[in-house]
Amino acid sequence: MIKCVAIDDEPLALELLQDNISKVPFLQLISACDNVKDAMKVMEEQPIDLVFLDIQMPGLTGLQFIESMTIRPMIILITAYKQYALEGYNLDVLDYLVKPVSLERFIKACNKANELFVLKSERKSGVASAQPKYIFVNADYKLIKITLADIIYIEGLKDYIKIHLKSAQHALVTRMPIKTIEEQLPAGQFIRIHKSYIVSVSFITAIRKSSVFIDSLELPLSDTYRDAVSVLTGNL
Repeated sequence: MIKCVAIDDEPLALELLQDNISKVPFLQLISACDNVKDAMKVMEEQPIDLVFLDIQMPGLTGLQFIESMTIRPMIILITAYKQYALEGYNLDVLDYLVKPVSLERFIKACNKANELFVLKSERKSGVASAQPKYIFVNADYKLIKITLADIIYIEGLKDYIKIHLKSAQHALVTRMPIKTIEEQLPAGQFIRIHKSYIVSVSFITAIRKSSVFIDSLELPLSDTYRDAVSVLTGNL
């Protein structure tokens, strides 16, 4: 079960949100709050997996609340305002729902949360952590599923990364530190070769002292990661 909290300062909107949550079998509503302060107290007392969150609220807004979190659960924003969508996705929210929200759209967002929750749970328990088959990233205003076998290499660009895929002509760009995605990738299949590059071991075709090759593409190999590449590939 996904433990969730609902936050909305409008009584009718909060009541509707509770009713929608009750219709989703894998959701367990821990608390319905009409302000962020009460929700923070609940989240301090027990782990919460998912937060349904309004944006425009007195005191601390929904976006400010997200920014204040040190450990972030999955977030689904539910708001009457469309203009905060980009800012919301830049904060890695799982979905952005604009009121009035149909039950069908609500369930679609919840299914996203459930798929991600199951994946994280499997990794934590060790069931699938040894050989995960895919990851999810936020891009183009949606959560995109990427098969690990499709990833050739990943390029870090400050707060963004470019994921170069075998199946796509153009790289997938998403706002995420390269360290974050590195933690999601199985070490036996991917390796960091530089502060700005992670490569799929299966696509490496050659290695030199300061370079890693993927066919004709040459990527830099820094001193920091050379030993790890040597151990994993048996080269150098």
